[in-house]
Amino acid sequence: MENTGSEKRAVLIFGGAGFIGANLARHLLLETDASVHVFDNLSRRGVQHNLELLKKAAGRSGRLRVTVGDVRDAAAVERACKDANEIYQLAAQVAVTTAINDPRCDFETNVNGTFNVLEGARLSGNRPFLLFTSTNKVYGEMAEEPVQLNGSRYEYVNRTSISEDQPLDFHSPYGCSKGAADQYVREYSRTYGLPAVVFRMSCIAGEMQFGNEDQGWVAHFLYSALRRDRLVIYGDGHQVRDVLYVGDLVHAIERVRGSLIVTAGQIYNIGGGSGNAISLVELIEEIEFLTGQRIHYSTSCRRPGDQLIYVSDYSKVASHTGWKPRESVRQTLAAIYKFWETHRDIFGGKRIDRKTEPALQGALVERAA
Repeated sequence: MENTGSEKRAVLIFGGAGFIGANLARHLLLETDASVHVFDNLSRRGVQHNLELLKKAAGRSGRLRVTVGDVRDAAAVERACKDANEIYQLAAQVAVTTAINDPRCDFETNVNGTFNVLEGARLSGNRPFLLFTSTNKVYGEMAEEPVQLNGSRYEYVNRTSISEDQPLDFHSPYGCSKGAADQYVREYSRTYGLPAVVFRMSCIAGEMQFGNEDQGWVAHFLYSALRRDRLVIYGDGHQVRDVLYVGDLVHAIERVRGSLIVTAGQIYNIGGGSGNAISLVELIEEIEFLTGQRIHYSTSCRRPGDQLIYVSDYSKVASHTGWKPRESVRQTLAAIYKFWETHRDIFGGKRIDRKTEPALQGALVERAA
């Protein structure tokens, strides 16, 4: 049963200028009549370009509002939540390496920031739908899971993918912060009746992603090939992840929101699944085929907290909503390649300008006090 509702959608996206947030916001501006409030501290590379795309999508509709603020600012978060009936907590510190180097920032952003969003949602009195994007890293390294090398990739010995029944084992500071946050979201749903959902996500890739070697590895590999930069692979390159196209993720979000009678309070593993699982060296082969560019790389030691293999079992969300991935890894790479070709001025070895003010012109902008 779907919860379509007649209430006008008032959407608040924390981290709305980032990769996933901007894709969600753009979908809402182009495909729905929702009002979209982007709340972002504008600290990430490429966000000003994403805001330009959102401004174009909004046109003269007046449906785009931007607040420059930080989820660690509880008062600013509470003010932003007052009028929202949908809240997406996508603002995060997203790199394992950064969490290891600066665990305090990781904790304050991912745990305190998410707590602030939950409190803002609770105190608003609106009982908004709330979605939090967690990570497969909450399952840890899964060192006890038998793994074998089969050709160019690792594979599980006793299973093909990981379901929500996998025990939590946060393992890294990043896993701890995201895991603590996703448990808070689940508990706020139970205790306060918020219709909240957690996505434990695998590798998401697509347009408006400005990847680097710490985060967004699919885009990083492709852009490195196009710029003819040398890559560093940490480990032997046989590590496996399942890749999900960002448009399919947005579709999953909409399906979950439309089925709250079943999905409220649930945690779902979200990814491309076994059909979209690929190793690092296999991805390099795909990129070389797509671009005709040879990728030169060196190897280094595997990094702390890195799983040899992670593949999502998305059967739970499929059974609850009918959702499943539609785009293949090859199609996802093609979409990123097309984005690069269309916006070559911001790539090509040029340092992306961090100045954000020009991108904000034409949108309703405010700064958190």
